Amino acid sequence: MSDPLKHECGIAVVRLRKPIAYYIEKYGTALWGLNKLFLLMEKQRNRGQDGIGIGCCKLNMPIGQQYLFRRRNSDKDALASIFNKEIKSFNKMARKGYLDQTCADSVKTEFDFGGEVLMGHLRYGTSGKFDASSCHPYIRRSNWPTRTLMVQGNFNMTNAGNLNQTLIERGQHPVFGTDTQTVLEEIGFHMDEAHTDLYHQLRDAGLPGTEIPYKISEKMDLHKIVSDSAQPWDGGYTISGAAGNGDMFVMRDPRGIRPCHFYMDDEVIAFASERVPLMTVFEADQEEVKELSPGEMMVVDHHGLISTSQFEAAKEYKPCSFERIYFSRGNDPAIYNERKKMGAMLTEQILKSIDGNFDKAVFSFIPNTAETAYYGLMEGLRRHRRKEVRTEILEAAKNGNIDEAFLDDVILNNWPQGEKMAHKDVKMRTFISQEKGRAQLVSHVYDITYGIVKKDDVLVMLDDSIVRGTTLKESILKILSRTNPRKITICSTAPQIRYPDCYGIDMSELGKFCAFAAAIALHKKAGNHQYLQEVYDACKAELKKPEDERVNQVKMIYKTFTAEEISAEVSRMVTPDNIEWQGEVEIIFQSIENLHEAIDGPCGDWYFTGDYPTPGGVATVNAAYINWFDGVDGRSYDLPL
Repeated sequence: MSDPLKHECGIAVVRLRKPIAYYIEKYGTALWGLNKLFLLMEKQRNRGQDGIGIGCCKLNMPIGQQYLFRRRNSDKDALASIFNKEIKSFNKMARKGYLDQTCADSVKTEFDFGGEVLMGHLRYGTSGKFDASSCHPYIRRSNWPTRTLMVQGNFNMTNAGNLNQTLIERGQHPVFGTDTQTVLEEIGFHMDEAHTDLYHQLRDAGLPGTEIPYKISEKMDLHKIVSDSAQPWDGGYTISGAAGNGDMFVMRDPRGIRPCHFYMDDEVIAFASERVPLMTVFEADQEEVKELSPGEMMVVDHHGLISTSQFEAAKEYKPCSFERIYFSRGNDPAIYNERKKMGAMLTEQILKSIDGNFDKAVFSFIPNTAETAYYGLMEGLRRHRRKEVRTEILEAAKNGNIDEAFLDDVILNNWPQGEKMAHKDVKMRTFISQEKGRAQLVSHVYDITYGIVKKDDVLVMLDDSIVRGTTLKESILKILSRTNPRKITICSTAPQIRYPDCYGIDMSELGKFCAFAAAIALHKKAGNHQYLQEVYDACKAELKKPEDERVNQVKMIYKTFTAEEISAEVSRMVTPDNIEWQGEVEIIFQSIENLHEAIDGPCGDWYFTGDYPTPGGVATVNAAYINWFDGVDGRSYDLPL
């Protein structure tokens, strides 16, 4: 994905099922759980580089001792920084005699992360400010453990504005800027209500005050509290949390938009956003790692008892297809094969782009995350060439024309030529994490292989997806043009991104999408200015309807033109200005039909098709067009809709 796109987040949860002493005796360390948390987060670093946070809840701590701890960091190399600091602190305390590494009680009392419930979060910010205070987990503190709450997640709520308005109408004072705070306060409100009811019941029954906290802890129903909180939520989410008494939960949205996997044995239950990290960290087979079902919540109480509930009925399954295209690590066996298929599915379009002449084409990929799809593309091209060769051999054999010259020309020549054309200097990665100045810096992040491409060649580069096209125009195509081919073809394994995402990816501003900009440019060339106004009016009218009656009026923008016409306009728009190279640029996008064929099972594709799985998504896309038309920047789902 050559465009700057912040996306996703990653969660990791480790709940020890044995006392700390067990891990000291078996593994020789009290930090077995913390080490597993670090590994789960390290294996998911691809999911968040704005910052990280870790949290710990200790079970059965005596009154007067802390039981909930958190660290957050948004600096460079935040993951290593936080864990190194904690390990150094642990070793220093052991060296100075403040704690005994072989004694579970000593570790648990003295070391902040010597507890049984461990949570970690990797953040790619889609909202709010990017500093340590915006990193998960979020905490709501109280001197009652059963009113203390820690929450983290991979999510966006499309109706965050409405949720905040509900808090205000209750008399609360929400902090705007992030829907994480909204979720925390909503669960906290229902927790307070349940806690207060239980307290009054127990107090009125004459139970001594010193015994009330323990009884509340036994009676509190975390399933009901979180389920009641989730009823108004509209979005894609995987959320985990822990109460101060050690009860913890993990939940997944009813449509399964955001991913959640778990592994369980007699020592641990662990959750992660991706399957492979759990397989690797716990040396588990693929079938041992399960997926949390849509609309399902799993609770592990402070005794270690595990229970599941359906907090909301599962709806039509719509897992985010960008997990398959780009976000998840490619070493997951299913995702690896699907990405190869996505590359292979582009074969016919690419053959047309190179006029079927492999002898005058060079194939490569950019960025490195497109490498797996590139292998699939090369397989597809070679399969096509083998069919051609077979046909020609059979025809030549029929006519008795097979000789040495024929073999040289037909069999040994004109095969797909794959090369490593773009090289990324990983040392430069930090500098391009901010949007400002990216165009100037990215030309130094990538370097090219010289002397491979000839003047009459087509240079074909495979990309994961093309979102905005700005990096292509301002940097990538300028770099590639130095090879001086007659044509550069950029192929996207994803279809045209036409609509905003509002479920956890930073793709909320409609005007930034090159496919949308191309469609608008075509309308303006055709003199359809009044039509753009009509779409605007239709979007405004749509938001006045009940949410279950709304439709996506932005689809009207694309009805007039074919996908090929929009791709051609994108090609024109991203062609760099003010460079000496005079070759042709062609942009090729995957078809939606081919994407569905490549992905095994259901596929959430609203950013390509405009078919949103929730009412909040439909409201968001209409609001996004209104904002674009009015010249308003920013997300279109922060305010009440």
